[in-house]
This record gives sequence, C-alpha cells and structure tokens, in this order.
Amino acid sequence: MKKVFLAIGLLAAWQQLLAQQPADSAHTQLKQIVVSAPRIEKAMMHVDLKKIPVNTAQDLLRKVPGLFISQHAGGGKAEQIFLRGFDCDHGTDVNISADGIPVNIVSHAHGQGYSDLHFLIPETVESIDFGKGAYYPEKGDFNTAGYVNFATYDHLENSLIKAEGGSFNTMRLAGVFNLLADKSAAKRNAYIATEYNYTNGPFDVQQQFSRFNLFGKYNQWLNDKDYISFQASTFTSGWNASGQIPERAVAEGLISRWGSVDPTEGGNTSRTNVALTYKHQASADESWQSFFFYSHYQFNLYSNFTFFLKDPVYGDEIQQKDDRSIYGFEQQYTHDYTIGNSRLTWQSGAGLRLDDIRDLELNHVYRRDTLLNRLAWGSGRETNLHAYTGLTWHTGHWRINPAVRLDHFIFNYQDKLKPADGGPGVTATRVSPKLNFSYSTGSMAQWYLKTGMGFHSNDMRVVMQQNGKDILPFSAGADLGVVLKPVPNLLIQPALWYLYLQQEFVYVGDEAVVEPSGKTRRLGVDVSVRYQPVKWLYLDADVNYANAREIGQPKGENYIPLAPVLTSTGGIGVNLPMGFSANLRYRYMKDRPANEANSLVARGYFVNDLMLAYTHRQFQFTVQAQNLFNVNWNEAQFETETRLQHESDPVTDMCFTPGTPFYLKAGFAVRF
Repeated sequence: MKKVFLAIGLLAAWQQLLAQQPADSAHTQLKQIVVSAPRIEKAMMHVDLKKIPVNTAQDLLRKVPGLFISQHAGGGKAEQIFLRGFDCDHGTDVNISADGIPVNIVSHAHGQGYSDLHFLIPETVESIDFGKGAYYPEKGDFNTAGYVNFATYDHLENSLIKAEGGSFNTMRLAGVFNLLADKSAAKRNAYIATEYNYTNGPFDVQQQFSRFNLFGKYNQWLNDKDYISFQASTFTSGWNASGQIPERAVAEGLISRWGSVDPTEGGNTSRTNVALTYKHQASADESWQSFFFYSHYQFNLYSNFTFFLKDPVYGDEIQQKDDRSIYGFEQQYTHDYTIGNSRLTWQSGAGLRLDDIRDLELNHVYRRDTLLNRLAWGSGRETNLHAYTGLTWHTGHWRINPAVRLDHFIFNYQDKLKPADGGPGVTATRVSPKLNFSYSTGSMAQWYLKTGMGFHSNDMRVVMQQNGKDILPFSAGADLGVVLKPVPNLLIQPALWYLYLQQEFVYVGDEAVVEPSGKTRRLGVDVSVRYQPVKWLYLDADVNYANAREIGQPKGENYIPLAPVLTSTGGIGVNLPMGFSANLRYRYMKDRPANEANSLVARGYFVNDLMLAYTHRQFQFTVQAQNLFNVNWNEAQFETETRLQHESDPVTDMCFTPGTPFYLKAGFAVRF
C-alpha cells in the first residue's frame, strides 16, 4: 500500500505532461458541481461514475455511499444489502428501481422486498440517483433506510463490444449497439445491449453460473412538446451455490473453506420488463408524465441452512418458488410558479402496482429431485394504490419542501394447503408526511434539515395471519447536514441522522413462520469526501457510523443482529499520459454483533481491488485484481442453529460464505 501512495506522489512531478491527457478524461470534473443545487447527491454520483470504473451489476449498488452488499451463497442470488445500520436482507428497507421500474418484490418466496438487479447491464447505466432516509414523496414502499434508482442511457454516442476473462473459468461478453441516432428535428434514438456471463467461482463445488441479458430502448420527440420512450429487457440465469457453512466444520477439517455441506444448493431465475414513458410539455412551466410498466418474474431456489437439524435422514434442503406478473402505472404533474423574487414548484403524482402472484411455494426436498413435504403453498394478489403531493419553495437562500404521501394496500391470499381457511381480502393505509429545509450560503456551503416518515409493507402471508393489524410499520427520521465546498475541487458532506422503526411482524420465508420484531432506533454519522487536486487525480472516501438498538430490551441484550456499525469505502483514481489509468479501491466493514447479546460476532474485513486500463483511440485494454492482497474475509455471516450428519446434538455458531480470494480478470473493448 505504501508503494502505491509513493508512486502517486512521484506522479505529481509529471503534472505538466498530464495536462496534455485526452480531452475525454477531463469532461467531468468535481469543480462542476454546484453546492446550491437541489440534489447534490445526483451530481456527485455523476462524477463518481465517470471517474470510477464499474465492472458488474453488483458494483452499481456499491456506488451508493454507505451501502454495502454481500452474496449469501455465491451465484445468481440477489445480494444482501446493508445501509444506515440496517441489515436490509435482500431489500426490505431500501427502495430500489431501474428507470422507474420497481425492483423490490413484495411477498417474495425468499424474503420481503427481494431485489435482484442482475437484469441491468452495467454499460447501459448512465446515472444513479439515491437518497438516504425517507424524505422523498415519490418513493413509497421499502423507503426507510433510503432509495436507489438506476437510469439507463437515452442515446449513445457509439457502439461497444467487450470481452473479458479471468480466474475460475470466468468469461463475460457484452455488446451495446447504436441502431439509430437521428440528429434531425425528429430526435430519434434506439439501441440494444446484450451480455453473457459464466464462472465456476472459487468453490469446491463448481458454480457453473451462467446468465444471459438482453436490453433494448427507443425514444423520440414527436414534436416540440411530446416525447415517448419504450424499453424492454429480459434475463435468465442458473447456478450451483456453495451454501453457508459452519465455522466448526472448517475448523474440524470436515470441509475446506471453499467446501459445501450440501452440494445440491443453487437455483435459477428470470425476469422480463417492458416500460413505456410519455411526456407532455404543456408550457415552459407545466409538464405531465405517464409511465406504464409490466414485469414477468420467475424464481426457483434450493437452500439448506440447518443441514440435518430437522430431518436427520434426508436433510433440511428447501425449495422456494415464485411465479408472478407485475403491472404498474404512474402519473406525474409538475408546475412551476414565479412569485415576486421567489420560485415555487408543485409536483403531484398517483399510481398503482399490482402483483398477480400465481405461485408461492416452500417445499422440503431431497437433493432438488424429490419432494418430501409442502410447507407453504399459495397464490394471491397484492395491490398498492398511492398518491403524493409536494411543494418546493425557493426564496433567497432558502429552499423549503413540505410533502405528503398516501399508500393504500389490498391483500388477497389463497392458501392451497388450507383452502377452507380462505377469507376476504385485507386492506391497510399509510400516510407519510415529509418536511425538508435547506439554506445556501452561496458557492461555499449548503445546510439542510430533512425530516419525514416512511414505511415498508409486510408479506401478505403475515397480513392474513395478523388480520391486517400492524402490517405497515412506519419509520420516522431526520438528517442534519451540510455540503461544503471550501475550494472548487474539494467536496465534503457530513451529516447526523436518526431513525425510528415501529413494531413489525416478519415472515420468515425459509421456515414459513411469523416472528415479531420490536421497536428499534438508529442514529449515526455519515461523511463523504471527494477531492480532485489536479485533473488527473481523483480521491474519494465515505465513512459511515451507526448505533442500532432495540427499544424496550435490557441493555446488553438489545443489539440488532448484523446491523453494520462502522463502514467505509473509497479509493484513488489516476489518469496517466498516453491513455493509461489506474484505480485502487477499498471497502471496510468493522466487526458487528451477530445476535442480540453480542456474544457472537460477525467479523469485519478490509478488501482492496485494483483496475488498470490502457485506452488508445477506440480500443481499451483492462486488467483488474479483486482482493488484491488475498485476505481471508467472510462475505455473508449468520448465527445459525445447525446439525451436521455425524452430530447427535445441534450447535449454534457462526455460518458464513467466504469472500472472493485474489482474482484476476483481463478485458478488451472496442468502440465504433
């Protein structure tokens, strides 16, 4: 590490040479960010995307400051998400969307809010919009810790073909092809993108992970006032999984660190999305937008978390299946007013989401092939009707933003194992007010106070068991922070925050049981720093601290399992002469409690990745090393009661999925 920093210091002497670097590397600079802008996070993310390479769909989530992800068992399963003291599981407390299409799956077979982003092709993502907390009226279900929205390009400057290969029999082919770039008055654009991934991973049981993606987008200005955009995407993947393994099994030499207790875990999944956007600019101050989407989603997962705890003969492997269609509509209206020396923006919206769930299954199976017992089986419909309205008043140095959101849910579930128990549907409503302030002191600083309430819905199987009671737990929180820009090339954003989450009932999809979860409170500090001392050098760091506790429990027994305490990400990006560039990244997670008493600890880690690139005209060559220093780190960790086949009694200890070891990948890309 010291050698890397020394090399960077020596490069400062080359500054005059580096000033002659290609123009493309200087298009996006930190000094372009305006502190008084209403959404400084989006501007900062735009710079990050240009300065820091993105390799996979996972890297897209890692771009969000303070957001960590981990893969439960290797392969194509959605990642576990950590943000602001929340173990969000696969998305329970973070609202995720892509081009406005919701990614979170409600009442999912594996976990509430399950968010699989693997249908995104990284090369098509132009920007990432994110916000922490629940202060945004256009964001509804699952927006407690925050939200993330990915936006793909509307038009391309050129086409791209990329090929990559590396350790563990890894290969990736990607192509983005510009079909239409009409620069006339019609302003029509169209392109398609495709991607294929394959890897066996570092595990003893080969992952044989394969994924195929296809994406297309078309947009056009019909005239000076009307705009349409259409997009469609599909992906399918299949994999074998290593599973989460007990620490004692490795310590006793029963399996290696890369081994499996049940080698038949794995799964397959697919998703197809279609979306249509229509915009009408009625005047310079008034606009309408209509958005329609449809998704077809399928999921089939085989897991074994407890091994031989419940069934000492055949084992505890489970199958979780999900098959559904999702329909949605969103209408938005915006009107700007000028009142004296102040400006007022009124924005309102309304819409619906309907999940038509044809099949939800939890089965006890043997080695994927034999159905031993159906534990849960049903179908249903879940409808979310919503509306919101908000004002943004900009007067002098002040910006004041009051808003309110209304969500109404209709739950209908048919239990195929107990058809006689079927009853009428259940409804629930949640009102979420918001009130935000910001004060700008010119180009140097912007102070802000954000306050608001949010919520996340519960699984509809919980809803029916609870008869509609306590099924939309609300959150209430506040952020106090400042965006500082003491010099044009330095951005600092510290923030203090607090978040309260109401009592809820959690449906455990792995066991088909309902577990109550008490009130919680979280408070913390976030600090983001971006520094670009010269055009060729970009430094960034995000540090996030959270204190998460259950309310009403004795001190020392009120820890929230797996809640992140201290995390940090950052790195150094250098653009060298003649097309060379280098990026050194790090991510750090401190030890954190694995249970309520903190008697078991999920071990922290510090991992570094390095990416080198050479660009010459339309060609680019890349070499990347993940886990540069080959540290042993555990990616996913859980306190779990398990029993191995030779054991007479169950044991509660830590189970884990090992993190990626040193891993090399090289790539070649051409633009045309």
